[in-house]
Amino acid sequence: MNETFEIPLLAGLLAVGVGAMQGAMFASQFRDRRLDLLGIAIIGIATGFGGGIIRDVVLSEVPAVLTTNWYLVVVTGAALFGMLLERLIARLGPLITVLDALTIGLFGAIGTTKALSLGLPEVPAIFVGVISAVGGSILRDMLLSLPIALMHVGSLYAVAATVGTTSLVVMRSFDVPVFLAASICVALTVGVRVLAVLFNWTLPEQRTISGMPKFRRP
Repeated sequence: MNETFEIPLLAGLLAVGVGAMQGAMFASQFRDRRLDLLGIAIIGIATGFGGGIIRDVVLSEVPAVLTTNWYLVVVTGAALFGMLLERLIARLGPLITVLDALTIGLFGAIGTTKALSLGLPEVPAIFVGVISAVGGSILRDMLLSLPIALMHVGSLYAVAATVGTTSLVVMRSFDVPVFLAASICVALTVGVRVLAVLFNWTLPEQRTISGMPKFRRP
């Protein structure tokens, strides 16, 4: 896949908008942090922009969010809407989880497709897609001084992103149309992430290896 690829404006705006809204809603839950409206908006904007900026820096490209006025307008509006929505609805845990999963899927699909279009091999393209998918959540957790969810038992962020982006690469190798492949990528990513939360799927926790045989020197 070496044809020139430009991120469709609507797809890019959808990705940053959903990411910013989810980030602001997530940050608004932490009353004890005493975040003001500007602080929550900044966290929302960082969540929406983070994955795309990391993707484009890795690919040595001008960040797509700086190529048009619309990105900053949409991401700011989405962050403000996320704050408002959190204040209106008491329990937003399930909605935040779904929006989080959708953000991962959208950025993973866009990042992988863009990497493939620039001629990257399949495995590096998957890597770019995954770091694009999780970049926003990493910045969000860092700004909130929280443990980075990606690294802890039960998140399956990277696993969900890897499943989705790998499926996209495989489908593109069989010349499946980009839009269809990207849509399936997003659906698989969202499915894995949401099911992991619902059924408490986890990877094995790191533990000290015990019972290893001891070898004595002769």
